Amino acid sequence: MKLGSPEKYDYEYVRNGTANIFMAVESKAGKRVIQVTKRRTMVDFAQFIKMLVDEEYPDVKNIRFVIDNLNTHKEKSFYEAFSEKEAKRILDKMEFHYTPKHASWLNAAEIEINVMESSAPTGR
Repeated sequence: MKLGSPEKYDYEYVRNGTANIFMAVESKAGKRVIQVTKRRTMVDFAQFIKMLVDEEYPDVKNIRFVIDNLNTHKEKSFYEAFSEKEAKRILDKMEFHYTPKHASWLNAAEIEINVMESSAPTGR
């Protein structure tokens, strides 16, 4: 700071931790399933999908997932998290459709997170 000049300062961002949000959106049914986790690992992803398959859609024979190309969003995640038999059971009910890698698009889950943020109580 120079003598006679006003003090200058910049906003200092303080990170208070991180979290991961897994989200499944069934737009036409108006359904959103959310799970918050501390991490975003292959095992975390596989466990979220298993919960969808076993608890949210237990009677559905084929679930179609439109999903991005994140490195954890692969069949390998299920073999990392479960026995081969259990991984195959879950995967047999699933059908992955990956979004284009280089397309300009807005992820449906990101839109839903924005909706949650804009409709969240302000604490007043």
